[in-house]
Amino acid sequence: MALPEIVRESMSRLLPGWAGVPGIVAVSGGADSVALLLALCGGAMTVAHLNHRLRGDESDADEQFVRELAEQLRIPSRFLRLDIATEAAGENLEAYARSRRYGWLAELAVETGAGWIATGHHADDQAETVLHRLLRGTGLQGLRGIAPIRRGGPVPVVRPLLCVPRADLLAYLAACGQSYRTDSSNADPRFTRNRIRHELLPLLKSFNADVVAALGRTAAQAEEWFVVQQAEGERLLAFVELPDGDGVKVLDATKLESLGEPAIRLVFRSIWARERWPVSAMTFTHWERMAKIAQNLGPPSDFPCGFHVRRVGAGVLVKFPYPTPGGELQS
Repeated sequence: MALPEIVRESMSRLLPGWAGVPGIVAVSGGADSVALLLALCGGAMTVAHLNHRLRGDESDADEQFVRELAEQLRIPSRFLRLDIATEAAGENLEAYARSRRYGWLAELAVETGAGWIATGHHADDQAETVLHRLLRGTGLQGLRGIAPIRRGGPVPVVRPLLCVPRADLLAYLAACGQSYRTDSSNADPRFTRNRIRHELLPLLKSFNADVVAALGRTAAQAEEWFVVQQAEGERLLAFVELPDGDGVKVLDATKLESLGEPAIRLVFRSIWARERWPVSAMTFTHWERMAKIAQNLGPPSDFPCGFHVRRVGAGVLVKFPYPTPGGELQS
C-alpha cells in the first residue's frame, strides 16, 4: 500500500470524518513531517512551522525550506519564531519547547477553524520513546509511548505515521524526488535519545530485525491496558472518595485498605489524572509510598510539586498546592 493510502486509512481509523474537516499539519522540514505533508496533499489544511531558534542559521534555513515547500504545494502556511532558550531559562528545555509548540498549534487550530492537528511521529520514534522510558524505569503506563491520538485540547492531535518505519518514509520521499532538512542536533551523542537511535536500536536489530514493530505492538497493548485501568481507577476512586476538606482530597482509609496495594496505587494515579495534576515528576516509588501511608504503614510525606499525603484516623488526606481543584500549578 502506498504511503498516502496508509496515512488516509490511519486518519480515518483514528478520526472518522477527518477528510471533510480542515486541519493543521506540523512541518519541521524533516523527512517525517515532509512525507506526512505530501501524503495528505489534496485536502484542506494549513502548514504550521515553529522556529525555536535553537540552531541559529540552520533553524532559519529550516523555516525557509518549509515556506518554499508550502508555496510550491500551494498550501496556506503559518510561522512562529521564538527564542526558546531564553524563554525556558531555568526549566527543562525539551519539555518547555514541546509545551509551547503544542500550545501554539492548538491556538492556530482555533484561529483557522481546523478540526485536527497532525504530526509526523513514526514507528521509529515510537520505539525510541518506549526504550527511553524503559531506561528511565517507567511503569506499565509509560510503555504506552506516543499516543496515536491525543484529545483534551481544543482539537485532537493525530499521529497517522506511528505504524510506518522511518526507512519507508525515506523511500517514499526518494521516489517522489522530494528533498528534506536534516537536524544536525539529532547526531549529538550527548542526548540520550540520539544514543538510543544510533547505538541501542541498531544493536537490538541484530537480535530482532523487526524490533521496531515489536516495540510498537508493546506500546499499542499498553495503551489498551491503560484504557481498561483508567475505567477501573475511576470506579475505585468513586468507591473510596469522601467530600473535600479545606485544600485537601479526602479518602476513606478503611475502604482503601480493603482494596490491596496495587489498587490503592491506581486510586492515587486516578486522582492525579482526573485533577490534571502533573504526573511527569511522579515515579513508582512515589505511588508506592502513598499506598503505604494509606495503609498506615508509613509516615506522612511530601511529594513533587508541593503535594502532601498523610493519614489521620480513618481518613487519608491529599493536600494540593492549588487555589481550586484542577487549576494550573502555581509557581
